[in-house]
Amino acid sequence: MAQILREIKLPVSRRALAFLRCQAPSYLHRLSQTRGRRTEYHFWQRGGGYDRNVTETETLSRMIDYIHLNPVRKQLAAQPDDWKWSSAGWYQRQAPNDLPPDPLPQEWLNPIRE
Repeated sequence: MAQILREIKLPVSRRALAFLRCQAPSYLHRLSQTRGRRTEYHFWQRGGGYDRNVTETETLSRMIDYIHLNPVRKQLAAQPDDWKWSSAGWYQRQAPNDLPPDPLPQEWLNPIRE
């Protein structure tokens, strides 16, 4: 898995840093770290990340709820379903847009929507 992530992240970070050098060089300092005489740029968040296989319905439900609350925590919306780009309204059958989330296995769908 580490090799796959490296193969994906390395070219993306190189292109992103090249773009920033041309289009927004003043932003680069936010990504820089000095080690001795060398300056490194970290496009990706450090650490191994939080990737995991989700096998329990309750785990998936908690993860979806957490994501739906992100715009509320950042004070971009009063309620999760107020956020135009959120699937929260879809789960409550009050979709503010026409973008349904990716399909879920049927056995996971009913417990989440109840």
